[in-house]
Amino acid sequence: QLQAFGGGLVQPGDSLRLSCATSGRTFSSSAMGWFRQAPGKEREFVSSINWSGGTTDYADSVKGRFTISRDNAKNTVYLQMNSLLSEDTAVYYCAATGLPYSTSRRSEYRYWGQGTQVTVSS
Repeated sequence: QLQAFGGGLVQPGDSLRLSCATSGRTFSSSAMGWFRQAPGKEREFVSSINWSGGTTDYADSVKGRFTISRDNAKNTVYLQMNSLLSEDTAVYYCAATGLPYSTSRRSEYRYWGQGTQVTVSS
């Protein structure tokens, strides 16, 4: 019910936009989040957005570079990533809480999509 796509291989400083397509009425009223997992590291919070798009949150490491948004008419959540760094390399996952308010807590996300690989390398 969640499918993330848009990853790829880019150079430092480049931009990339990830998309997360959702299905079912649950997700139009659900907060959504993006997480990432680098090799050998735990999955970490990247960004979240509440059900209406009015509230967003970001990890300090991506603040000012990444922007989360959603289009409920298209059942899609986006993550615009600018000024990418090598340390942004990871598998990126989208997730849904099933509840309207956003959170950075991984444990509160009930639904997960498969990941999409983002590699930033020169």
